[in-house]
Amino acid sequence: MRVTTTTTDLWHHYGRTRAEHDRAVPHTFSWLWNQNGGPGPEVLGDLTGKVVGDLGAGAARHAAHLATHHAPARVDAVDASPAQYAMAIDLFGHLAPRLRIVRSGVVKHVQTMADTYDVLYSVFGAVDFTDPSELLPSVAAALRPGGRLLFSTLAHYLGGAPAEPDVVPADVPARSPDGEATTMRRWVLQEQTWTKVLDESGFTQISADRLPSTTSAPRSADTLFVTAVRRA
Repeated sequence: MRVTTTTTDLWHHYGRTRAEHDRAVPHTFSWLWNQNGGPGPEVLGDLTGKVVGDLGAGAARHAAHLATHHAPARVDAVDASPAQYAMAIDLFGHLAPRLRIVRSGVVKHVQTMADTYDVLYSVFGAVDFTDPSELLPSVAAALRPGGRLLFSTLAHYLGGAPAEPDVVPADVPARSPDGEATTMRRWVLQEQTWTKVLDESGFTQISADRLPSTTSAPRSADTLFVTAVRRA
């Protein structure tokens, strides 16, 4: 394998097959790795009139669900991948202006949005693939005081190895647009590690729950579901 470059779209292939036959706004919203149960959007609270952001939104399916079914003022679906942005526009561009699809690196985006969001969330998205020491302070600043961050992440590596006790990434397999094998960085951290870095980044009322996988399929995994509130 070769090391990734910052310009290669490593999400070029992700979700493409599904998009060819499933263009509907999802009726459900799940935080679990396998997307087949567990808590739903109710844990986000009442979103009526709220400004919400999906960090690493991919094809924006979760964001489209919220924009359609939960009456927010606006949902920003943010993703750096050109391929995912194009897919999201094709699938759900018609939901504008309530759904705003944004092509941007998440850190760059939230750094321009101080005190904007009531709720920010990530479903195995940017929180997994961005250095927490860089991302989380910027996310805290983008939230209004008392605003909430919620995210689901791997509770352990897909091969079963335990999560990291320190804020260190692992290189995980990926594919370049032309199909070449490469790697990308992913942060798979223990509960107490997430709690520490969130506290240091300006969050309080931090909670982390391990949600067991609902399937025994290959590459299934437990989910760590984390919530936090921006410190006033």
